Amino acid sequence: MQQGTIVAVCTSPGKGERKKDVGSAMLVEKFGLEGDGHGGDWHRQVSLLALESIDKMRAAGLDVGPGDFAENLTTRGIELYSLPIGTRLQIGSTVLLEVTQIGKICHTRCAIFYQAGDCVMPKEGIFARVLKGGLVKRDDCILVVETGSAE
Repeated sequence: MQQGTIVAVCTSPGKGERKKDVGSAMLVEKFGLEGDGHGGDWHRQVSLLALESIDKMRAAGLDVGPGDFAENLTTRGIELYSLPIGTRLQIGSTVLLEVTQIGKICHTRCAIFYQAGDCVMPKEGIFARVLKGGLVKRDDCILVVETGSAE
């Protein structure tokens, strides 16, 4: 069973902007992170990006960290982009997410792309919907509890 750690919990009022690490927040069932612009009744309620992906951008010379790619949850220890759609992730003892999308199409180039000539979120970020809500906080354990089908 793959296991990792939550490194940062990030929110922002709008979509597509850098998010601030708030340390902890409530994940609301069928919505996303409380107070976050990404939340709503759709398939991309929560965005996740691995610290290992952010480290690739740091290696390219960028001064970036958790939240800078507009992700809600920054993780360590799980290769998120290799998880099939439908995979379920448990965070702490109560939260359950279902992976709904791997990567995304960036219709406009973000500031990160212009700084580095590349961005990891479109290829390595993932999106999920909240099946069971609860508090999520830095240092929580994140487990792959059920692998989806690679459709």
